[in-house]
Amino acid sequence: MSRTALRICPLCEATCGLTLTIEGTRVTGARGDRDDVFSQGFICPKGASFGAVDGDPDRLRGPLVRKDGELREATWEEAFDAVAAGIRPAVERYGPNVVGVVLGNPNVHTMAGALYPPVLLAGLGTRSVFTASTVDQMPKHVSSGLLFGDANAIPVPDLDHTDHLLLIGANPLESNGSLCTAPDFPGKLKALKARGGTLTVIDPRRTRTAKLADRHLAIRPGADALLLAAMTYTLFEEDLVDTGELTPHLQGIDELRDAVRDFTPEAVADACDVDADTIRSLARELAAAPTAAVYARIGSCTVPHGTLASWLVDVLNILTGNLDRPGGALFPQAATDRTPRPAGPSHGFALGRWHSRVSRYPEAKGELPISALAEEIDTATEEGEPIRVVVTVAANPVLSVPDGDRLDKALDGLDFMVSVDPYLNETSRHADVVLPPPPPSQSPHHDFAFNTLAVRNQLRYTRPAVPLEPGRMAETEILARLVLAATGMHGADPSAVDDLVIGQTLGKAVKEPYSPVHGRDAKELAGLLTGVSGPERRLDMMLRLGPYGDGFGVRPDGLGLEKLLAHPHGIDLGPLASRLPQPLKTRSGKVELLPQPIADDLPRLRQAMAERAEGLVLVGRRHLRSNNSWMHNVPALTGGTNRCTLHIHPEDAAGLGLVDGQQVGVKGAGGAVTAPVEITDTVRRGVVSLPHGWGHDRPGTRMNHAAQDPGVNVNQLLDGRLLDPLSGNAVLNAVPVELITKP
Repeated sequence: MSRTALRICPLCEATCGLTLTIEGTRVTGARGDRDDVFSQGFICPKGASFGAVDGDPDRLRGPLVRKDGELREATWEEAFDAVAAGIRPAVERYGPNVVGVVLGNPNVHTMAGALYPPVLLAGLGTRSVFTASTVDQMPKHVSSGLLFGDANAIPVPDLDHTDHLLLIGANPLESNGSLCTAPDFPGKLKALKARGGTLTVIDPRRTRTAKLADRHLAIRPGADALLLAAMTYTLFEEDLVDTGELTPHLQGIDELRDAVRDFTPEAVADACDVDADTIRSLARELAAAPTAAVYARIGSCTVPHGTLASWLVDVLNILTGNLDRPGGALFPQAATDRTPRPAGPSHGFALGRWHSRVSRYPEAKGELPISALAEEIDTATEEGEPIRVVVTVAANPVLSVPDGDRLDKALDGLDFMVSVDPYLNETSRHADVVLPPPPPSQSPHHDFAFNTLAVRNQLRYTRPAVPLEPGRMAETEILARLVLAATGMHGADPSAVDDLVIGQTLGKAVKEPYSPVHGRDAKELAGLLTGVSGPERRLDMMLRLGPYGDGFGVRPDGLGLEKLLAHPHGIDLGPLASRLPQPLKTRSGKVELLPQPIADDLPRLRQAMAERAEGLVLVGRRHLRSNNSWMHNVPALTGGTNRCTLHIHPEDAAGLGLVDGQQVGVKGAGGAVTAPVEITDTVRRGVVSLPHGWGHDRPGTRMNHAAQDPGVNVNQLLDGRLLDPLSGNAVLNAVPVELITKP
């Protein structure tokens, strides 16, 4: 007999509510939950394929442990014994920094991935931390840290109310949005146009999003920061700056005016391949709109000036008075945020508190550039021991990081490696222990990270739709046991991890004067928590301490887990609202418009006005049916437009004598790949495009469908040395490549 169950989709950042159809313990269908307070029934092809993703037969069902050189099935007890034996001796002999922890993108899509890796990092005390952020979004974190004092204070466009939206390097009709959690992003863009608003898209490709726009500018790849700087110059030059109610919260506006004086529209026009009059028009339209928002994503981050571009996005929102006002760009307020502290000066944000051992790359947000992972493993220096142990959690850096061939070899030389991953993929095949989490239907779900980026404040939680299959272990327990094994507490009850966090959090909260539980007894509060598991108790605690919480009885109408469970389709907390100056954590207590690291990097941007890449340059692209390297093993999500082809403009193809479907070599600084040509005028001249996440042709994996049409690994074209200096983010776009045709 079939039944239905609710589940929040974990397959992209839109976090849509799903209604699953379940036969026994198998998910046989998925449709949008029309009663979901946030997504209201919207679903995309990924969500519709939830059952196929969930039931992939290649998912590992139990742990693997390497014995006599081969990965073999083992018990959970054997697996965690091996983890403790592999990690602790290395830490005790060489120190914590010899353990490299690699966290992949799927961590932000699970409750376990949000709750336990921070405890692991704190317990290990390692500075060798690498995440997917430095091949994606780190420039935005750094610019927010420098501007607002908090790397996680990221304003999002008020899509439902804005009159004018400027998108840069973003393709939400394919990605469903990024650093902007918005179910039915396509519908929101169409609604913007229907109410008479304006959509402008700046992208070297005529994407599906660009085709919807009122104006599409096919900018030269990598020139986003120059264009934004010239728009900033224009606002000052034409006396269009109007900061309105923001003015008391700003510091450095005169210094900013002086800093952009060289970036005139005429000076940047050739480098951007956008004429000066158009640049001025963009600035004027932004200033004239009743409300407006500038939103930029991965195309503007994964370039040589990613942090400067991210900074200038918010500068433009500020100078036009659109930051922190409805219709502009606002700071969401998630229910699991701590109770907001009073506004005022704070600790600020610092870069480069430590450096990588080999190339001396500076730390950003507690992380080192993931592009440096291979050299941190395979290169000896006098600066300390190389990384000898690697822990990967939901990460596949062999495909997602530049020069995967080098990393492939480096991982083979480790003393020990453990991977938390449902698949034996290009990275986890190197592990000595593989710990597979259960399918998403068997896990609870709450979006901690994405609710801090949502275009509407709301709260949703779903318990497992299907009971945990015998022999499997909950992902939360896997990560809790990993924490214990890695930090010298192997064998303790995994609930000790949750109890530790609860005790520490409540112990701190009762000492904070602005906390709703100030002066109360932490142990007594812990006894009031509800929930059937440690993770649920932690969620209850976060809700009750949060901005909408009941404060453990102080606000009887406030939120807690019991109230949330009574609303299975979620609780609407209202539209985004102005919050400044409370979110600011700068030393001045104000928005610091020209932080010193930004000012120090501007000369490099000035040099870029005279630079031109010769020949072809490479850009990436997204597909609606995939999310990085996750989903190529699901037949329903491959095929169609989701193919690994090289897009090239017809005139460039004709000049090289290429025909559609022809195999062509693509050579970059890090290596070469061969891919089929797809001739299309959706890319501008001088640009070629390959999607990321492909290259499933390495031996020793167990991803049968992906291996049938493996594609090529675009990141193998990069050698990993090109980084945005402020954030350590890899430069993945606007890189020179050469096409090689066989005679």
